[in-house]
Amino acid sequence: MSQPPRTAAAAPRGEAGRVRSFPPVFRADARVLVLGSMPGAASLAAAQYYAHPRNAFWPIMGALFGAGPQLPYPDRLDRLLAAGVALWDVIGSCARDGSLDRAIAADSIVPNDFAALFAACPQLSAVFFNGAAAETAFRRHVQRAAGSPPLHLARLPSTSPAHAARRFEAKLEAWQALRVAAGEGPAPACTPARRGTLPDPSAGPSPAAARALAA
Repeated sequence: MSQPPRTAAAAPRGEAGRVRSFPPVFRADARVLVLGSMPGAASLAAAQYYAHPRNAFWPIMGALFGAGPQLPYPDRLDRLLAAGVALWDVIGSCARDGSLDRAIAADSIVPNDFAALFAACPQLSAVFFNGAAAETAFRRHVQRAAGSPPLHLARLPSTSPAHAARRFEAKLEAWQALRVAAGEGPAPACTPARRGTLPDPSAGPSPAAARALAA
């Protein structure tokens, strides 16, 4: 079941150090799903996916789908949705001291409800992990525990600024696989989108921007 479209809300904190991820951003015709591990502190504060100004995710989305950081956040979501791309995180909640994946307490992880998301997106054919932590969490807590549909699973280089050793151009080339899997074909000119100022996090999405799973 799903609720009317809405944007990701700031994740509330419960017991000491526990954080919660955002609702998924998707349409029923989504073909590919991008999964992170858990939003970092900057994203939680802004109530936006990949909000850290040095995260390469939105510049890469700009090069692949025209959803670059110079656009307002709701418009970026709309462009991804129109291209058949859905966003979410593997972990629904966890205890974490700080913002880094390595600070997540492994025994505190509660995964998101992927059975409901997969049922809501029958055309989904591929899942791409934004870095190793997302892949590890999915295989351990989702695929192993409850199974998943026969989807293509692939890890892409992390866009986090904590993984800056790999050059942006190399990450962008690897992320071309997402555009191909979405049915768009390779981007004709893989030019990074100009990094811009983050939009006002209080701005909500357009009516078609996101669909959240029922609580």
